[in-house]
Parts: sequence; structure tokens; C-alpha cells
Amino acid sequence: MEASPENNRDSKGEIVDSVTTNIDGEEHDDRQQSKLVSDGETTNPGSTDALAKGLSSMLATVIRDFDTKAQSTTESQDTLASAIDRLTIELDQLLEDAPLPFIMQHAAKISGVRKRVSSLNSLLKSIQRRIDNIDRILSMEKTVAESL
Repeated sequence: MEASPENNRDSKGEIVDSVTTNIDGEEHDDRQQSKLVSDGETTNPGSTDALAKGLSSMLATVIRDFDTKAQSTTESQDTLASAIDRLTIELDQLLEDAPLPFIMQHAAKISGVRKRVSSLNSLLKSIQRRIDNIDRILSMEKTVAESL
């Protein structure tokens, strides 16, 4: 944190405000600091590459884990949908044999559940397609970055 800028003269004798004093009373030249950063002396390109590779590796692991869980969720939704379809067929047969109001009420509830599960299954498949597209884009970017 800077407490007070001081006017100093540069090598040409011009007054500049590049030297500042921090709270501890230490002076530093802002122009020299910015020159070091612009010359690349304070940054290490190797460290940014390592950071990029580390982030890429971490994101790839997270995406693979999420993809696995999404795939298992999709499979369980498909299993649930087929079980509900089977139950719906059995209920339809029961309704043909004995059309009681009680059975019809439960059949309507199960039919509603079937529609909701089918809708959720469609939504999950849409999300999975989006995730696959993101994964494909990230893989292409990683390939391009590695080739540079």
C-alpha cells in the first residue's frame, strides 16, 4: 500500500512520480517494476505452461468423473423407464380385467410418473450431449496447445 508519492528526477533531469513510499517507509521505483514485468524478467513462461497443464489435467479428471456419473445416471434412468413401462403394461392388463376406480386412480398416478421420468431422461440426455461437446472442445484446445 502506497502512502505518498514523491517527485524525483529521472536520468534526463525531468520530474517523475515513479518513486513511491509504502507504509513501512520503503521506497520503490514503479517504472523499474513495470519494466521488469514488461521485459518478462519477473514471469516464468515455464511456470505458466506447468500451471496450464496442471489445470488441464485437473479439469480432465473432473470432467471424466462427472461424465462417468452422468453415464451411470442415464443408465439408471433408462432402467427405471423400462420398469415403469413394464408396470404400465401390467396395469393396463389389470384394468381390462377389472376396471375398479381404485386401480384406475393408481394407473393414472403411475402414468404421470412415467411422463415425468421420460421428461427427466430426455433432459439428462440433452445435458450429456452438451457435456460431450464441452469435452470435445477442451480436448481440441488441449491438442492445439500441446502442438504449440
